Amino acid sequence: MTYRKHRWLIASAQRFAYLLFLFAFAFSTNASLASDPKVFRFNISPNGYPPYIIVDQDAPSGIMWDVVSLISERLGYQIVAKKIPRKRVDQMLLDGYIDGTSRAKEWTHKPENFLFTDPIVEVQEVLFTPKKAGMTHQTPEDLFSKTVVTHLGYLYPALQPHFDSGAITRFDVSQDRDMFNFLLHGDRFDAAVVDLLVGKWILKNEGLQGQFTVSAGEMTSFGFRVMLSKECQAFANEFNTELARIRENGELDAILANYR
Repeated sequence: MTYRKHRWLIASAQRFAYLLFLFAFAFSTNASLASDPKVFRFNISPNGYPPYIIVDQDAPSGIMWDVVSLISERLGYQIVAKKIPRKRVDQMLLDGYIDGTSRAKEWTHKPENFLFTDPIVEVQEVLFTPKKAGMTHQTPEDLFSKTVVTHLGYLYPALQPHFDSGAITRFDVSQDRDMFNFLLHGDRFDAAVVDLLVGKWILKNEGLQGQFTVSAGEMTSFGFRVMLSKECQAFANEFNTELARIRENGELDAILANYR
């Protein structure tokens, strides 16, 4: 009896030790997973979109980058910048190669395929006209029979019917700053459709202030958001909650002030 009891105690001790080992392994694994930061891969595009995304520095900056990185980090994510060309962004987002990009719903060919956060800032599209023209274009009707410089690949809902009918001629360029160079040095171009903040940023940094007039009101105004895959609903909800908080406490206004 003593021998059997001794064997039972040894077996019980071994089972207990094995259970302790399994518990310790599971705990260490969970702790390791918890300590690994979640990653948010955010597209900043090869050329950026100043002042919303600025890439010609040691580290990205700009309105959208600053806001998205601030909120992502507060939600426990490590933000990683990805430089994806515009024409590949939508598919790479659907394929899961990136997690988010800056976009207005109205600039997206199939917005129903994606999820959008609440607006971070309003994008105001206005008309820039060279001062040498002696006039300022204000409305789409002012552009009939004229040529407008536009950004390659961008959608312009307010002007698209007139592009389609041929009432207004569209001339695409690939860089925002080139839009102003074409206006200044080309005789066949009458105006450019540019976001107000983008236009002011370019004119300031290219030394072109005072050479253009700006339409009094925007043709269109869109909410600039983070576009996500539809699997990111939980992230979008948390993002929107924190966005509302920084809008309320003044942190968002402080970021915007840095780029105006």
